[in-house]
Amino acid sequence: MMIVGCDFHPGWQQVAVFDSETGEIRELRLHNESGEAERFYRSLPVPTLVGLEACGNTQWFEDLLDRLGHEVWIGDAAAIRASYVRKQKTDRRDAGHILKLLIEGRFPRLWRPSAAERDVRQLLIHRDRLVGIRSRVKNGLQHLMLNKGRQMKFKLWSEAGQQQLRELPLEGWAAQRRKDLLHLLGQITPLIEELNRAVEQAAYANERARLLMTQPGVGPITALAYVLTMGDVSRFKRGKQIGSYLGLIPSEHSSSKRRRLGSISKQGSPFLRMLLVESAQTVTRLDEGFRKQYQHRCHRKMKAVAKVAAARRLAVRLYWMLRSNTAYPEIARIEGSPR
Repeated sequence: MMIVGCDFHPGWQQVAVFDSETGEIRELRLHNESGEAERFYRSLPVPTLVGLEACGNTQWFEDLLDRLGHEVWIGDAAAIRASYVRKQKTDRRDAGHILKLLIEGRFPRLWRPSAAERDVRQLLIHRDRLVGIRSRVKNGLQHLMLNKGRQMKFKLWSEAGQQQLRELPLEGWAAQRRKDLLHLLGQITPLIEELNRAVEQAAYANERARLLMTQPGVGPITALAYVLTMGDVSRFKRGKQIGSYLGLIPSEHSSSKRRRLGSISKQGSPFLRMLLVESAQTVTRLDEGFRKQYQHRCHRKMKAVAKVAAARRLAVRLYWMLRSNTAYPEIARIEGSPR
């Protein structure tokens, strides 16, 4: 069997190739755009195990290896680096180290979504980026109103507010800015509405996402993002690992008897973490159990801390809903039952 340790870069890749029959190890530098890398992987026997660190812009490479019938392992970049003792960091050393971890069975393999799941992820990311652009456009229009001494807040987006905005006395580039921003807003809003319908359709077509949407306050976007990010939840042995995986637990710097806790670690997916914090605020209004605990924390801690704690609890609840295939309100009854 052939095993390949790959240090991937957008323009090239450094590989270390191990032949289990002969024990030979080869080192190669392959260029991606010229087709050299593709020709190399086509020449390898099927299946060949290829391991690389998790990084961006590798989808074309993973799709190529899948089409060729090779086995692809994606590794935790932080764990791979932590297992590297030497401080010297070069492409050759990185590829050789990845190969060593693969051979010794110590490669920190990550869950890898399917091609269909990656495609739906692009839908969620695309919608999120457009919503961000729309927010910036709306902030620009609010800025124009404030500079004229008119503070309308959310009323600006009503028909009456839009009429006042168009009648606002502006000259020169300020008037041109208003015209361009209104034009952008008119173009972006229909696109976002179309993407919202696509997300809703994808969420209701996903059995696990439908299960999560039984929780009051969790909509199609959060449910679908949770399913696509967490993948097979059986790989987590307990609920405490969910908070760590999503970066919703405090960072810790402790030594001897001194224990220092900082802000949350912010590891994992920032997109899902943001959605959980937003959804948790809705859940606290609709779920009595969540609301009581949230209000109790607000009396003792800052409101921002209480929001993150609610998001962590929501993430753990959604995990158990998937793990036990239990819908709301049965999962809430189980959580609230005396132990």
